[in-house]
Amino acid sequence: MTELDRALVRRKLAAITRNLDDLGAVEGLTLEEFRRDRFRQKGSERLLQEIVEAAADANVHLVRALGQPAPSDYYDSFVQMGVHGVIRDSLARRLAPAAGLRNRLVHQYEAIDDAIVLGAVAGARRDFAEYVAAVEAYLGRDR
Repeated sequence: MTELDRALVRRKLAAITRNLDDLGAVEGLTLEEFRRDRFRQKGSERLLQEIVEAAADANVHLVRALGQPAPSDYYDSFVQMGVHGVIRDSLARRLAPAAGLRNRLVHQYEAIDDAIVLGAVAGARRDFAEYVAAVEAYLGRDR
């Protein structure tokens, strides 16, 4: 069992929050506006990737601190957070598919669809903000 390191998890949550704030700059753009600026496109992709990676890192740490085996992949890390009550199961189910977007961005399995990336921004800002609040609440519980 890994000892819970609240400072480590909070550093991950802070990174997520910074990236969510930065994504606010593109959330209201039209697809045409988004496509006009390659730096916004690539920056948005990278911010989304980092959000998922920071959350997955926190997930693995929290699941292991509960005495459970490390999740098998990023997707499962979100599922396990719901299974073990760290976040609501419905939130875990909404977040888990972000692992697939992260994989497509990192490994370029297929051409990156700008519409999917731009569309993911609003959902990420909503769902990962909820994730940060839920994990912070979990960290604040008496153990």
